[in-house]
Amino acid sequence: MKKVYVVVSLLMLIIGMLAGCSSNGDTKHSAQSQKTEKTAFPVTIKDGSGDNVTIKQTPKRIVSLVPSNTEIAYKLGLGKEIIGVSDSDDYPKDVKKKTKIGGTQINVEKVIALKPDLVLANVALTSPEAIQQLQSNGIKVLVVNDATNFDQVYQSIKMVGKATGTSEKAANVVKKMQQQLAVIKEKTASVKNEKTVYIEISPSPDIYAAGKHTFMDQMLKTIHAKNAVTENNWPKLNEEEVIKLNPDVIITTYGDSTKNAPQQVLERKGWQQMNAIKNKQVFEVDPDLVNRTGPRIINGVEQLAKAVYPDAFK
Repeated sequence: MKKVYVVVSLLMLIIGMLAGCSSNGDTKHSAQSQKTEKTAFPVTIKDGSGDNVTIKQTPKRIVSLVPSNTEIAYKLGLGKEIIGVSDSDDYPKDVKKKTKIGGTQINVEKVIALKPDLVLANVALTSPEAIQQLQSNGIKVLVVNDATNFDQVYQSIKMVGKATGTSEKAANVVKKMQQQLAVIKEKTASVKNEKTVYIEISPSPDIYAAGKHTFMDQMLKTIHAKNAVTENNWPKLNEEEVIKLNPDVIITTYGDSTKNAPQQVLERKGWQQMNAIKNKQVFEVDPDLVNRTGPRIINGVEQLAKAVYPDAFK
């Protein structure tokens, strides 16, 4: 019995030592992970303008020049770090507390006065002159790509994540967006009669529509709908041209600029014989959801899909 006791004791001692080693290993691994997280900087990123931008340490003061970048930053948990936003920013509500730094024309002096560690610009919406002025004053500017498809939106989110030390969070956000988009695709994949859709982005008398090679055109393809407009980009159309298109569904994206836009479209003279008008298939989609190339773009696709194919979402 004494021998058995000694053997058992030795076994327990060995197990305890192994557990201790494992625990120490986990602690060591955890410490190494934390150290890696803290020493991830400096990072060098090739931004949307093609420049290599080196960020030496985690940004604590961030200015966003466009709403899409602001929404990305907030989604990555960087609300406290955001100190300045554009005049167009309205989401989330917390942006109302932030310093406004201008609209299409950025107040460069105001941005400089905020002393940001990082400025999030946009390759298409921020003037090169403003970017150059900021850079010449020693301010780090990351020019985010102007996304024209879903993959580029994902790239934008990951770029901001890398620049701000939130790469893991960015990867999770992208993964969730991809999953949400997959669900929308699945629900519309079984549609038997593909509808023709006309998306109007500016009302009469200056009618502009979403044409081919636009993000909205890709959204229509994603939900198995056909773009009624065959011209590229954002063509200006007259009312007779739209009548000839004879779409099954009309989508307006005016936002607050036009009161009750769908009803105004339904009442346009000469349009009564169009399929969309006869069947009262005219709907408004939140422009911020389909125009801002950030995390909420998937919500925009869903809103569009539900307007075009409501039965698929019952």
